[in-house]
Amino acid sequence: MNQTGPARPFTVGFDLDMTLIDSRPGIHATYLALSGETGTYIDADAAVTRLGPPLEEELANWFPADRLEAAADRYRAIYPTHAIAATPAMPGALAAVAAVRELGGRAIVVTGKYQPNARMHLDHVGIEMDAVIGWLWAEAKAEALREYGATVYVGDHVGDVRGAREAGALSVCVPTGPCGADELRAAGADVILSDLTELPAWLAEYAAAAEFAPLPRA
Repeated sequence: MNQTGPARPFTVGFDLDMTLIDSRPGIHATYLALSGETGTYIDADAAVTRLGPPLEEELANWFPADRLEAAADRYRAIYPTHAIAATPAMPGALAAVAAVRELGGRAIVVTGKYQPNARMHLDHVGIEMDAVIGWLWAEAKAEALREYGATVYVGDHVGDVRGAREAGALSVCVPTGPCGADELRAAGADVILSDLTELPAWLAEYAAAAEFAPLPRA
């Protein structure tokens, strides 16, 4: 059957931490466990206010350079034990992803998190994605966004704004993470929503205006 509308795919990318999931409780617990194992003080309360950049940037505040790689490896190894069950979905996350599918689109996650841990989070909260791409931060996220033809990227951090703009995608932001609405707007976000509960209505308007052709389904 022939489809009307442009041939470009309707794909929406999502960040993970503090966009789709509230990862603060699990990350806090993992930092405390790592601190206990290594004997190195980590201010977990402060660390969870700075979520977004790669793990190594935070660990560099607590570990010397010659111990940084080992500390990061150990953090990722113990992360599933301490973080997955403790981490809930953000309000509106499941409905936001479902809205993409209801419009015939494809939903992907592009995150700075270690990919296997990202998948475990999504499985735990019951969010099914068409693709999960990890270990990409800020402008580097554009690699995956371009590969999958994402026209929208939803995030909570100024790094997400930079990634969207680098990819030529619309930057849609929710101030549910460390960056407030004014900071996100100043960084160049195209759309600011109060949280993901507002995404389905916005997305319906956007898709209708753009006249995207639904992706073929198997």
